[in-house]
Amino acid sequence: MVQPYPSSGKPLTEAERPPAPPSVLNAVKLMYAGAIVSTASLIASLIYLIFYSGSAKSSIRKEFPHYTAGQINHAFLGFVILAIVSAGIGIGLWLWMAWANKRGKNWARITSTVLFVLQTLSLFSSLRGPRLAVGLVFPVLTWLVGAGAVWLLWQRESTAFFKRPDFV
Repeated sequence: MVQPYPSSGKPLTEAERPPAPPSVLNAVKLMYAGAIVSTASLIASLIYLIFYSGSAKSSIRKEFPHYTAGQINHAFLGFVILAIVSAGIGIGLWLWMAWANKRGKNWARITSTVLFVLQTLSLFSSLRGPRLAVGLVFPVLTWLVGAGAVWLLWQRESTAFFKRPDFV
């Protein structure tokens, strides 16, 4: 049975902070793994786009037949920039949530859960329609890492850690 952290009612200083329990530390490790998976996904996507830019531009041409060659190149570049920025945001969120959860911020546990729900919806949406199995590797791996992290964050010993008083 896990006992809640003791409290005198006054905020604790950094030196008085109890260590995070193993469930929280393991969740944080999974969040770091999520950042690594997201980085690998970005690298794989950029490599694909470099080697298959012609096919990507052909897809743009099919979708927008009235575009000039310059407009197609701009649309392709915009797509690449959007991919990099969105992946960067995802990597940043993994790292931020790891940092905040390790420090026992309950808002971060809730935010991590909400982000996992959004990832679940994104995974379901990527399962619709024709898709190569290899294209599902990173989304499924990201989902599994998120599921593990969220499950660990809501364990009994984690809940006791998150419910203690905030620190000064």
